[in-house]
Amino acid sequence: MEKNTASRRQFIQTCGLLGLSVAAGAALPAVAGAARIGGEHTVTQTRLQMGTLVTLTAVHTSRLQAEEALGRAFEEIDRLAAVFSRYDSTTPVYVLNRDGRVSGIGPELKEVMDRALRFGSLTDNAFNITVKPVVDLFSSRQNLVGSVQLSQEDVSHALSLVDARGVQLGRDSIRLQREGMGVTLDGIAKGYIVDKASSVLSACGVRNHMINAGGDIRTSGEKAGGKPWVIAIQDPDKKRNYPATIALRDGAIATSGGYEVFYDRKRMYSHLVSPATGSSPHSVLSVSVTAPTVMEADTLATAVYVMQARSGLQFMDSLTGRECLILGRNGAAYTSRNWAKA
Repeated sequence: MEKNTASRRQFIQTCGLLGLSVAAGAALPAVAGAARIGGEHTVTQTRLQMGTLVTLTAVHTSRLQAEEALGRAFEEIDRLAAVFSRYDSTTPVYVLNRDGRVSGIGPELKEVMDRALRFGSLTDNAFNITVKPVVDLFSSRQNLVGSVQLSQEDVSHALSLVDARGVQLGRDSIRLQREGMGVTLDGIAKGYIVDKASSVLSACGVRNHMINAGGDIRTSGEKAGGKPWVIAIQDPDKKRNYPATIALRDGAIATSGGYEVFYDRKRMYSHLVSPATGSSPHSVLSVSVTAPTVMEADTLATAVYVMQARSGLQFMDSLTGRECLILGRNGAAYTSRNWAKA
């Protein structure tokens, strides 16, 4: 991903006492819009952050308060994105992957690492942050006009470094047990950041809002007119043939699919990797999951994609208040037991 946490009270104080500073994302052109229905203003702003387009929509009686809250939320996204990036040499995640250890980590990184390891246990390691060596191998052999050339020896070596048990999380440190191990938080950190941005908006008095960060979506309250937020599920073919729409008030939805980041012409190798086989699963196009938080929806969508349809549905049906829609490459759609009520 392409960033210590103030308390709710601190955010309220910040929003009430300080002027809005310029967010780092403002260096790029921002798309903004506003509309008024009755006594409510709907304010929308879009910026390029975390390597994707992030759109924040706020509904409030005060347009100024909504705009200030959106600015604060964008600032929080920038701040946290700088914590979790594995490409920026100044971040603790980069240092961990380079040196195999890092100390002095902040509470956000510790929380996300702890939750990532817990989700790994919950999903029998279908969600596994130590798949980085395999993803790096695919990336190093990228061939978007042909096929990825890999030897079984290459894959076996990379796969031997995939082991969540080798991640040791201390009070303020992280250590990887084997040289060559690495972690990627791409499947959990963005969701965490979106949830934190939502908390900022609520702390600034904007209860009704929606955040869409490249398909990782968090909703709170209602849109203008007291109606629920309506979400269209991503079409893997990008032809706007949306497979489903859902209505959300307070909740989250995230979609995982190998069609976004891939390394060969036929998209047989993607950033989604099975920790058991070292390959990218092929029978599923995408998985969309609804959950109370984006972080949870994001991790579960990744895990179910790796599990594939049958095992994934059984797993999701064992959870309460979490639902999924699985789109198969055969054109079929599979849903968990209560998807229609999501």
